[in-house]
Amino acid sequence: MSQEDKPDHLIDISLPLFGGMITWPDSTGCRLLPVRQIEKGDCVNVSRLDCDVHTGTHIDAPKHHFRGGHSVDHIPLDTLVGPVLVCHLPDARMVSSKELAALALPQDTRRLLLRTSNSERWAKGESGFFPDYVALTADAARWLIDHEVRLIGMDYLSVQRYDDGPLTHQILLEAGVVILEGLNLAGVSPGHYELLCLPLNLVGAEAAPARTILRTWKNSKI
Repeated sequence: MSQEDKPDHLIDISLPLFGGMITWPDSTGCRLLPVRQIEKGDCVNVSRLDCDVHTGTHIDAPKHHFRGGHSVDHIPLDTLVGPVLVCHLPDARMVSSKELAALALPQDTRRLLLRTSNSERWAKGESGFFPDYVALTADAARWLIDHEVRLIGMDYLSVQRYDDGPLTHQILLEAGVVILEGLNLAGVSPGHYELLCLPLNLVGAEAAPARTILRTWKNSKI
C-alpha cells in the first residue's frame, strides 16, 4: 500500500484522568465525585470533577509564571492544531540544545513533540511519580525560540527538570511558546503528523487539561 492510499488514523496521546493517577507531588490529584445517582433514586447521574488545571495532559499559558501574562483562553487554536513533528530521544537523560541540534529539524518545524524514555515508563504502568524524568534544560528552551518553534510537547508532567528552577518555563512562556505537558507517546513512531490539541476554554486560567491526539492522513508529508 502506498503512502497515498493509507487511511486517516487517530492516535490518542492524552493521559486518562482518574483517581490515583500520577500527578505532581503537591497536586490535589483527580477526583470524580458523584453528585446525583440513579441507583440512589435520582433521575440522572451527575458528577463533579475536582482536579487542578495542571492534571494529566495540559497546556501552560504565560499566566502560569508571569503576573499579567495571558491565560489559556487567549491562546489561538491555530497554534494548537496543525502540522507537528514527533522526534525520539530514547537515550537522553536530559534534553539540551545539543540533543535538539542533533535532530536536524526541518526549518519549517513550528510544533515539536519529544518522545523520551518517559513514555516507556508510562507504557510499563508505573504508578508513582518519578522525579528523574527527562525534560528540557534552559539552553534547550532558548534553542527552540531561536529556531521559531511555537509549541513544544514533552512526555511527562513538566517541560523542565524536577530539580531545576522555573527558568525553562519562563524562557518559553515569555516568548509565547505554548507548553504541552503530560503526553504519552509510547508506541508513536517518529515523523510528521497533524496535532489536534483542544484544551478546556477556561477563562482566566494559567493552564488547562487538553484532549490531545495525532492524526495521520493520506498525505503525511507536512
